[in-house]
Parts: sequence; structure tokens; C-alpha cells
Amino acid sequence: MEQELTHGPVMKTMLRFAVPMILGDLLQQCYNIADTLIVGRFLGENALAAVGSAFSLMTFLTSILLGLAMGSGTVFSIRFGQKNNIALKEGILASFTLLGIVTVILNILVFAGMNRIIWFLRIPDQLVGMMKDYLLVIFSGLTGIFLYNFFASLLRSLGNSIVPLAFLAVSAGLNIVLDLWFVAVLNYGVAGAAWATVISQYVSGIGIAVYTWFKFPHLLRRDKKARLRLSRIKEILSFSGLTCLQQSIMNLGILAVQGLVNSFGTTVMASFAAAVKIDAFAYLPVQDFGNAFSIFIAQNFGAGKTERIRKGIRTAVLTSVSFSLAVSLAVFIFAEPLMSLFINAGETAVIAEGVRYLRIEGTFYALIGILFLLYGLYRALGRPGMSVVLTVMSLGTRVALAYALSALPFFGAAGIWWSVPIGWFLADLLGISWFLAKRKKLVA
Repeated sequence: MEQELTHGPVMKTMLRFAVPMILGDLLQQCYNIADTLIVGRFLGENALAAVGSAFSLMTFLTSILLGLAMGSGTVFSIRFGQKNNIALKEGILASFTLLGIVTVILNILVFAGMNRIIWFLRIPDQLVGMMKDYLLVIFSGLTGIFLYNFFASLLRSLGNSIVPLAFLAVSAGLNIVLDLWFVAVLNYGVAGAAWATVISQYVSGIGIAVYTWFKFPHLLRRDKKARLRLSRIKEILSFSGLTCLQQSIMNLGILAVQGLVNSFGTTVMASFAAAVKIDAFAYLPVQDFGNAFSIFIAQNFGAGKTERIRKGIRTAVLTSVSFSLAVSLAVFIFAEPLMSLFINAGETAVIAEGVRYLRIEGTFYALIGILFLLYGLYRALGRPGMSVVLTVMSLGTRVALAYALSALPFFGAAGIWWSVPIGWFLADLLGISWFLAKRKKLVA
């Protein structure tokens, strides 16, 4: 099913496309939430701390592939809006080749550099063994991540956000079942949690690839007119390269913060491991809404519908901010019960630190909602470099303030938590100011 986003009521069209994306990525978060919840409940604080640190690392690696896929999806959306099928097919071929090469390189680098990665993350000695057990398995899932993200981005660029949701629903359910089986029944420890995630990732990746191959043969089968051209690779890189850089900078900053968190010991590590899952789950809808908004803008940009772009911007801001405020209120009120889902009630120090994190950062979700819209807008309008600038502003501020504030006795670990919304605010201020100054040129 293909869906053009260049016609119909703006709000209805945008939400009809965005909601399946949101539900799909919420299900994807279930991979990591299931690992965290089951590991925390069955294996204890140390195992939770190890898996939490590994999550930050895998998020960074995944962000490279996700950034390339998102940038490629923008090109696909523009070509689809222009109804240029040959350029679309050549873009698909160039993107798949590029992502495949990057996946192979990442696999080589992470397995060869595992000891240095563990050193960089400042993992306490008592956790190194568990960390290695987890990473040896979880790294093998990168190919599954590549397959899913590439084909999901392709289908979404065509306006089809339902099928990626369906494959994620199956694999997320499988992940939970396998987590319980490997960890709670077979006692495979943290490696069991990793195997559950990897198997589920391959189910979704291979499944969606097979579906797309048979459902859209006109886009994937050989065509004498469509070839692997250097010009198409350059075009993909012009969008994907900067989007990938943006995603990598974002998560490299988070990885640097993870090392700082680890320096505060296992209690703060464990609280962060649980709280960051709740945090990511809470603002994931506005992140996906920003991605859907980007595809909406890209299709209309390709079709030359500037007034529809302006209306889409107004609608998206109102929707994102309203939702973010409601989620902020819910997280503030239910912070303690949410932490208790992951941590046994007796771990009072871990729960208390996690609650403090959620109530500081969760209050300001509207700021990151706007930031995701800015990322999507600049990517769709062919200005991915501006998205990188905003990411550097947000993450650079976060990392610098995290190290500066946490060193002060008054703040301690809370300085890390406060650095996040400050970074969001400064990036929003820059992004909005630049758009207002350049809007006539951007949306002519």
C-alpha cells in the first residue's frame, strides 16, 4: 500500500501516517524494556547496570544505521512525490549498497575493539565479565537492525507505515517470550537476554525484507534503466551522511554521559538504566511524529506544495507540544511506580535516584518534541546540515554541563540530569530563530 501525503486534511493525513510509526517504535522499545525489566527482576542490580551500559552503546551503533536509513527515506519521499520512478529505484539500490557496507564495517570494528569500548565506558571491574557476555551476542544483531531500518524507511517513504508496525508487533512479542525463557527458565543470564533481542531483530529484519521484495517488485527487481550510479550514492550521502552524523553525534554524546554516570557507581548506573528506558518510551511518540512530519514535508516539498508545508508546520507544533505536556504530567506523577516496575522495592536508593532523573528531565518533554520537529523539517527541506548544528548544540551543551555540574557537591549526579533540558532549550532557540530568519527562502 502506497499513500500520498500531498492531498487531504493536513491533521488527519499526518496523524493517520504517524500513529502506526509511533506504535511500531513503541513496540521496538519493548526489546530493551523487556531486557531491562526481566534482567532487573531476575538477575539483580549488577546485571541491570551492565545491560544498561550496553544499551547506550547499541543505541549509538544503531543510530549510525538509523541515520543513513532516515536520510535515504527523505530522498525516497522526494522522488515519490515527484513520481520519478527511475530515480527512486536508483536511490533504493544506492542506499541498500551503502548501508550494507557500513554494517559490515561496524561489525568488524565492534568485535575487534570490544576491550577498548569497555574501557571507554568506565565499567566497574565487577561488571566487565557480564558486559562482555552481553556484547558478544548483541553485536551479532547489527545485520538484522540494518535490514529492518532500511526496509521500514523505504515503506514509510511510500506512505506505508502499517507494515513496519506489523513486523515489529510480532518480533516484540517474540522478544518478551524468549527473554523469559532464556533468563528466567534456562538461567542463561545476561547473554540470554541478548539472544532474545538478536533473534527478534532478525525476525523483523528478514520478514520485512521478504515482504517488500514480493509486494513491491517494481522497485526492487532489476531494471535496465536503473543502475548503481555514483551520482545517486552522492545524493544519498548528501542527505544520509549528515543525518547519520546527526544521529551519531546525538548518541555519542549520550555514550559520553554514560561513562560519567558509570563513575558514580552501580546504584546510579542501575537507576539510570531503568529511568532512561522510561524516558525514551515517554518521548518516543514525539520523536516518531517528527519523523512522520519530515516525510510529510518531504513529499509536499517534492510536489511543490508550499502552503501545505506551512499548514503542516503549524499543525505539527500544536500536536507535539500538547502531547508532550500531557506525558510530562503523567511521568512526574507516576515516576516512582514506573521505577518500581524495573527495580525490587527493597532497592530504595536506586528507585529514588531514578525518580529524581524522571522528574527533572520529564518536566521538559515539550522542548525535545519541538527539537524533533526541527530535525525533521530541516532534513525534509534539504538542509540536513542545520539538523547537525542543532544536535551539536543540544548534545555539546549536555555533555559539557553534565561534567561541570556533576562535579559540584550541590548537584552531584543530578547535574547530569539537569544538563539535558538545558541543551534542548538552547537548540530549540537556535533552530526556531534560524527558521524565522530564513523562512521565505526555505519555504518559497
